[in-house]
Amino acid sequence: MTVKETCLAAKANVNAVAFLTEEERNQMLSIAADALVARAEDILAANAHDVEACTRGDQFKDRLMLNVPRIGGIAEGLRKLREIPCPVGEVIERHTTESGLEIERVRVPFGVVGIIYEARPNVTADAIGLCLKSGNAVVLRGSKDAYSSNEAIVGVIKDALKGAGYNPEFIQLISDGTREGAQEFMKMNGVLDVLIPRGSASLIRSTMENATVPVIETGTGNCHIYLDETADLQKALPILVNAKTQRTSVCNACESLVVDRPFAEKHLPEVIAALREKKVEVVGDEDSRALCKDILPATEEDFYTEFLALKISVKIVDGVDEAIAFINEHSTGHSDAIVTENKENAEKFLRGIDSACVYANASTRFTDGFEFGFGAEMGISTQKLHARGPMGLRELTSYKFLIRGNGQVRK
Repeated sequence: MTVKETCLAAKANVNAVAFLTEEERNQMLSIAADALVARAEDILAANAHDVEACTRGDQFKDRLMLNVPRIGGIAEGLRKLREIPCPVGEVIERHTTESGLEIERVRVPFGVVGIIYEARPNVTADAIGLCLKSGNAVVLRGSKDAYSSNEAIVGVIKDALKGAGYNPEFIQLISDGTREGAQEFMKMNGVLDVLIPRGSASLIRSTMENATVPVIETGTGNCHIYLDETADLQKALPILVNAKTQRTSVCNACESLVVDRPFAEKHLPEVIAALREKKVEVVGDEDSRALCKDILPATEEDFYTEFLALKISVKIVDGVDEAIAFINEHSTGHSDAIVTENKENAEKFLRGIDSACVYANASTRFTDGFEFGFGAEMGISTQKLHARGPMGLRELTSYKFLIRGNGQVRK
């Protein structure tokens, strides 16, 4: 099918999911999760084809690769969604006007949600699960690098749902992997109700610049760890190493280390040694290099860069206010953290940093829909309108007003 035909197919079948009961949606999630595990070998075979054909480097391959534990995690995310109440139909507010009209504002699905994304096949299943539970049809447009994996996951889920007597055609996968196809997808006004990009900075920028469909922006992650003067080294090192190295190719990994001068003068060599033990390349400003001679010089661009690799930039600051100012200037508004034993500094940082997720004494790697208890996520929104942070079920709904009268006319 063409891009337009695929989108129209999802729209034509939106009622196959919009008017289901929550019990039916939960049953469908169970069916989908069980099918992914049962047919893991089929999915892994398709994924192996994608990985073998990939020529875009180890970071990209890590995002692309599936294995049995990762498929198990994807299935568990779908099962977790069963435990989360569906927001559709929730009465947000209710009041009666002077004229006697009873007005309710209630949550409703968007309708048809478009997802344009790169590499990660887990996004395919997450998007299907979240849209299913929130009553939305979904059109998936992954990158050509992951097409075999995405096709396998969609096929497994749709086959299982159809075998259980459900209409699965509210789920559609675009087969056109060309740039022109992506551009057409971004302009499906009147068919798509919202478009969500998930991937590289260039994909997100292209979507924001070219889409005529309303877009929810999910952002890149130039995430910071700030060690203030009072930071406990025994707490700081595990947090930093986890945030930087636990998985480098993800948007919630730490890319920049900001250190108070007194702490740096005492402990920076130990901090850098802990990073080097994990093979992290360290670049820094002049002050950090004066304290550790083997730190490489950082360019100004480095402090704005999401490396997605074993590389980190280091900046020395004088106090929490300078740290906040530096981070707000260089951060992408994703996730930033302070490590401190000073409660006042912690609260100032939490209030002052203008990011979707701000931590005190914890790794930025927790910015994740599953870790937040949302079951899964559609992405991490770094914008401020409608949704911000991990996007779960509630963020995939809009609302409408229901007005009940008894013959009233306006005078």
